[in-house]
Amino acid sequence: MTDREPLLDPLLDPAAMRKQYRAAGLDEKNLVAHPMDQFAGWFEDAARAALHGTLYEPNAMVVSTADAAGRPTSRTVLMKQFDTDGFVFYTNYDSRKARDLAENPYVSLLFPWHPIARQVIVTGIARRTGREETAAYFRTRPHGSQLGAWASAQSTTVASRAELDTAYADLEARYPEGEQVPVPPHWGGFRVAPETVEFWQGRQNRLHDRLRYAVQPDGTWRVERLSP
Repeated sequence: MTDREPLLDPLLDPAAMRKQYRAAGLDEKNLVAHPMDQFAGWFEDAARAALHGTLYEPNAMVVSTADAAGRPTSRTVLMKQFDTDGFVFYTNYDSRKARDLAENPYVSLLFPWHPIARQVIVTGIARRTGREETAAYFRTRPHGSQLGAWASAQSTTVASRAELDTAYADLEARYPEGEQVPVPPHWGGFRVAPETVEFWQGRQNRLHDRLRYAVQPDGTWRVERLSP
């Protein structure tokens, strides 16, 4: 297929793909005062949808970072905690996203809950979690995931899958099931303190509802409606 050939099959043509969102609207008067409380309600809806098989991994979010030169990258990670102070995820501190955040702590998060016609978009500042908090979470991970944190030099080039599997097997022999795996010093969490949190609700005719919380200098939150 050349660059100029059209896609004749509407099943494969992005320009012909249409989805009419028929969800109920999102009104300012129905929002709560703090965005993290609003997020808690929406996250519960997403989790219940996942329980019924409608949605997959409600805690999956796209994390977008930029390096010191402004070059952006995005990837999907799993959010492992949220509270009044923000959203927490864990990673290798030598990974590309962690290196980006060391140079530029501004970050964007996107929760893509497409099956229920909702998105949550967050902008904020990422800071490392403390080692005690990191260790407490690490202990909750399955044994295999703990070993994986050691086996993978995340974001670096690896010669083959066999090399990765060999590294894992060596660790498995060193730390068999039931034996405590130490917390890697190069692995830990980031907490994203939000500055804006947008709640996006799909509506008919692409006239979506977009309500965004923006933090004020005194710590309160202003809500503004954005044009779709």
